[in-house]
Amino acid sequence: MSRANPFSDLDDFASDGTAKPVPADAINKIAENVGFPSRKAGKAAASETATWTAEARVPSPVPASGPHRAPRRHTTGRNRQINIKATEETIEALYRIADKMGVPLGAVLERALTALAKDIE
Repeated sequence: MSRANPFSDLDDFASDGTAKPVPADAINKIAENVGFPSRKAGKAAASETATWTAEARVPSPVPASGPHRAPRRHTTGRNRQINIKATEETIEALYRIADKMGVPLGAVLERALTALAKDIE
């Protein structure tokens, strides 16, 4: 059984011939005005891309909720991730405890679970 070719009848999309191509210099001027970096190799392109940063021209996204926190990078043996829902107060308490102890969030969870396990036995 063969499949129908989805590109076999594209006559509806044929050009009517009224569209004129845009000159390359007009495109380059527009790109320069909005700060779009060139991907052409060369001295001018290299200096433009070296100074251009996405952060300088694109606003950073606003977090959905809560204050902005510094990135946390810890090399540990923990390689699994969990995603849980909690109240803003619970999340703030977790981060506050981790910051006070100077340990990753996973270590706080491990210690909390150990204490809870002892408490319920």
